[in-house]
Amino acid sequence: MAVHYVSLQVSDLARSGSFYDALLAPLGWRRQVEEPGMIAWGMIRPDFVIAEAGEQRPGFGLVSLPAKSIPAVRAAFESGLESGGQADAEPGSAPMFGNGNYAARLIDPDGYRIEVGVVHE
Repeated sequence: MAVHYVSLQVSDLARSGSFYDALLAPLGWRRQVEEPGMIAWGMIRPDFVIAEAGEQRPGFGLVSLPAKSIPAVRAAFESGLESGGQADAEPGSAPMFGNGNYAARLIDPDGYRIEVGVVHE
């Protein structure tokens, strides 16, 4: 079963919107919905949503997003760093998740851990 969508609460919608624009563009995602207090991205439909929350709690957990290639993982990681993210795990092999995995992790402006990865069989 696939995930229907992921939604994160953020403290600054404009700042987080810029971060996710940069992170998601190399993966082929684009903004599909933009309303007061909410932005959503996807490839075909909106799958990833951020919503501004008045009382922000520190981020927790991990969201893992698929990439089509190793260069896309690297580009998303670099774009995310340039847009306010912090490195959590540099791009590289992730054999603990099976052969052929290549991933990178960032911490977004609200403290959420965001992984971008690709699996080559």
